[in-house]
Amino acid sequence: MSIQKKRLLFCLIVVFGITSAAAQSQPDSTTQKIDALFKWWDSPGSPGFVVGIVRNDSLIFAKGYGMANLEYNIPITPETIFHMASVSKQFTAFSIVLLARQGKLNLDDDIRKYLPWFPDLKVKITIRNLLNHTSGIRDQWQLLAIAGTRLDDVITRDQIIKILGKQQALNFKPNDEYSYSNSGFTLLGEIVRAVSGKSLRQFTDSAIFKPLGMKNTHFHDDYTEIVPNRSYSYDRKDAKHFANSTLSYSVVGATSLFTNVDDMSKWVTNFYNQKVGDQKDIEQLTQHGKLNNGKDIDYALGISVDDYKGYKMYSHNGADAGYRTMVSVFPELKMGFIIFSNLGDTNPFGKANQLSALFIKDRSPKSATPKPAVADSASAIFNDTLAIKKFMGSYIADDGTRYGFTLKNKKLYLQESGKSSQLVKGIKDTLVMLYWPVMKIVFTAKTSKEIIVNEYDPYNNRRLVKYNADAKQTDEVLRTYTGTYYCPELDCNYRIVLKDHHLILTNNKYNDTPLTLYGDNHLTDGFWWMDNLLILRNAKNQITGFEVNSGRIRHLLFKKENRD
Repeated sequence: MSIQKKRLLFCLIVVFGITSAAAQSQPDSTTQKIDALFKWWDSPGSPGFVVGIVRNDSLIFAKGYGMANLEYNIPITPETIFHMASVSKQFTAFSIVLLARQGKLNLDDDIRKYLPWFPDLKVKITIRNLLNHTSGIRDQWQLLAIAGTRLDDVITRDQIIKILGKQQALNFKPNDEYSYSNSGFTLLGEIVRAVSGKSLRQFTDSAIFKPLGMKNTHFHDDYTEIVPNRSYSYDRKDAKHFANSTLSYSVVGATSLFTNVDDMSKWVTNFYNQKVGDQKDIEQLTQHGKLNNGKDIDYALGISVDDYKGYKMYSHNGADAGYRTMVSVFPELKMGFIIFSNLGDTNPFGKANQLSALFIKDRSPKSATPKPAVADSASAIFNDTLAIKKFMGSYIADDGTRYGFTLKNKKLYLQESGKSSQLVKGIKDTLVMLYWPVMKIVFTAKTSKEIIVNEYDPYNNRRLVKYNADAKQTDEVLRTYTGTYYCPELDCNYRIVLKDHHLILTNNKYNDTPLTLYGDNHLTDGFWWMDNLLILRNAKNQITGFEVNSGRIRHLLFKKENRD
């Protein structure tokens, strides 16, 4: 028998032994329903899933579907090691909680107390800000991509420390907003190192993994390290074909935890039956963040805390390369659901909801179907159409959000991303969305040429400026945008060139992408890492540079150079 066949036979024996034992504690009908959720991926030619269900202190179900490695036909089993992506964050956060309990740090300490190399931005950024994603620090993956590092390149700890050490501004004042930042959790890993004298891998191994019996778990801080029984990462090309999705990270804290279902089940039980830390530590880990304005956020310390079907739920998902992960814990029920995948187009979050529905009955209060704020009443009719027509048209915000406002049959509509929503009259000069009245719109005509919209809702406060969507710019005007733009924080540059009457954004590391001009000062492009550029001008209306305002990056300055 060939080595390959022996290996396959051994894996099949392991799968049969483990899944059969786990399935024995489930009724056949429940097992069949679980299998049906993952049937699509359960074939020799497809990447897939591994599923674990925890009840009390036991892993009552564990089963793999699909393949861990397509090239060698190795199936996924409950023993298969997966990269956790952002599910890793709760372990970094718990390390900080343990160190705080030991009196070695305080969550409200300034991070520069432990990381003196981090730039002094003249504001206090606390450890708690990092844990809650309220620091305002720009996200490391986008910064790296803008600087020319592809996410499938080798990415090291030193690279990220260098790039964060050169930051000159924040996205916002600490604790004013919530904005997910992987940078914060890399910095937390560095704080663990500074306080404990151990790397995050060493600290978690001794303080968390060994005490819990998680023998197959570690923070993977060297991408060249061989890990037996690991799964590989894939993207879908079409219905039957897949491609490798490269992951070469040597950086931990925000990501890079390696584990399997059996080990993760031991972590799940620690939320309600502590072997590491105690109930106070879990309460600290799962305490909601609070903004400067007093509002709570759903995110706690490296983990989300929500209500699901009337029960408290601790959860986090993750996505890196082709890995997709989800872990949810219901402490009141002493249950947990674990779903890992090695295929980029899967949705473990949705699967977790389907899976939990087989076990958890909904006890949340039943509410009637929500009704619109108003019916087709006087509030929805705009008789003075001449007064409101000047506000109709297209608007854009600094972050690239675009709205259109139209009047039809004396009714006002907001268009965004192909969707149309009716607006009605609210209090005073405000307009509100008919089916979501917490969103408020206020039009202001500062001058006949400068008309703005202020949007207020629980999640965003935006200022949008009206622009002429039908304007056609001449080559002479477009040429004023061309030139070389340099970012001192990232030591990189991009060029804007004019080609065949169109502006193009070009960089040595990437393929060219076309630019679209909205009004005079907004450019959008096809790069996910910097797809919205806000043009900056001096008092003479000359272009001096642009800001990147895109996703988890705001106000990143590129200066226009005079060499052209």
